[in-house]
Amino acid sequence: MKKATTIALTAVMATTLLSACGTGASTDSKAAGEGGGKDNAQQKVKLSIWHNYTGDDLRAKTMRSIMEQYKKDHPNVELDIQGIPPDGYRARLKTVAAANEMPDLFVMWPGVMTKEFVGGDLLQPINQLLDSKPDWKNGFLPNSFDDFTIDGKTYSAPMGLSPTSILYYNKTIFDKYGVKPPKTWDEMMSLVETFKKDKMTPIALGNKAAWLAQSSILSSLADRVTGTEWFLNAANQKGAKFTDPEFVQALTYLQQIGKAGAFQEGFNSIDNTQMEQMFAQGKAAMMIDGGWALTNLAANASKEVLDNIGVTVLPSVPNGKGDPNSLSGVVGTGLGMSKKTSGAAKDAAYELIYALSGPAAQKATLESNQLVSYKVELDKTKVSSLFAQVYEMVGKVKRTPVYDGVLSSAASDVVNNGLQELLMGGKPEDIAKKIQDAQAKSLGVK
Repeated sequence: MKKATTIALTAVMATTLLSACGTGASTDSKAAGEGGGKDNAQQKVKLSIWHNYTGDDLRAKTMRSIMEQYKKDHPNVELDIQGIPPDGYRARLKTVAAANEMPDLFVMWPGVMTKEFVGGDLLQPINQLLDSKPDWKNGFLPNSFDDFTIDGKTYSAPMGLSPTSILYYNKTIFDKYGVKPPKTWDEMMSLVETFKKDKMTPIALGNKAAWLAQSSILSSLADRVTGTEWFLNAANQKGAKFTDPEFVQALTYLQQIGKAGAFQEGFNSIDNTQMEQMFAQGKAAMMIDGGWALTNLAANASKEVLDNIGVTVLPSVPNGKGDPNSLSGVVGTGLGMSKKTSGAAKDAAYELIYALSGPAAQKATLESNQLVSYKVELDKTKVSSLFAQVYEMVGKVKRTPVYDGVLSSAASDVVNNGLQELLMGGKPEDIAKKIQDAQAKSLGVK
């Protein structure tokens, strides 16, 4: 789940952004499946799409190529494609959402984002499209649509699967020091001490955009401590609060490893991509990152480097209530469709959704070293050895929630910023209170 920073955009920028959106055309024809599809296919249609596939990784290139092929196959559709870098994508999307000026189609996250957009009457469901292609609909893994579904209406189809808390480690470095991947918190702390003594960075961290420590470390680490049920209760403010001792303990563990020197200096000033490069170059023994790293590494690292990377889950913690054989994660992002898109534009949008998330796209996505929540047999000759490792591991572990996939947007921002503060020496109790206050306020709880 690659996330973005807190919104800090000016009104001028918002006005500029709005001019690129809301290009849905032709409201006088019927939507696909309602009798107007064939006629609409010949009409000139304007359709806008926003995405965050701007990088040089294999997955981004695959998705961009599908969009370009769609343009060639649909000469009647004037497709306005806006590619926005991942770290700024969510902020820009929220800006146009606040003004009710969404693009026709846009990459969105399951869970809280879908819920908030539906609550703001910004989305329309795609049940009609799914029901018209039952083989496609039934090809998804169990529960794939859950976090895109509200009151029986489904608003998107996932285009990937995103475990967020994989512990990547450099086998050569581990062999050099005669150590093994940590299975317990004490073993992790011992590893940090061992590497620090020799001036080797134990864990690369790129927390400039503030989401990484939350999504990739805290979500899984806190679940180890509190268990999933506690977190969901706290998120709903029913019988648990973020000021409870177990959550403060989870924050304390994160601060403990930070104070021990696990991360390189300036970890709040480099981004996720720079972190991955640092790890791939052998400048850190470990990195805690999501499944999105697989496609980035496959595009930019040599086979030798990829073969030298091992993967595992985060270690267990003393007296933890959560299942240590687990990864935090969510089904991947999907395409949301604006409530305003109708007629011939809606027909064209349905076809583009299918092009980007249908069976052929799911297979191409998997072969670009990106996990999917769709039943596709993996051809290991088409992917890196690292991807094959993660693919196998994901099939054997439990999936637990990611914090910003469940908490309100406002509370997620407080968590992200709070963890930056925590790692710079802030008190766990103070940060826990800020998170509790933000989530309670979002739910209207006093």
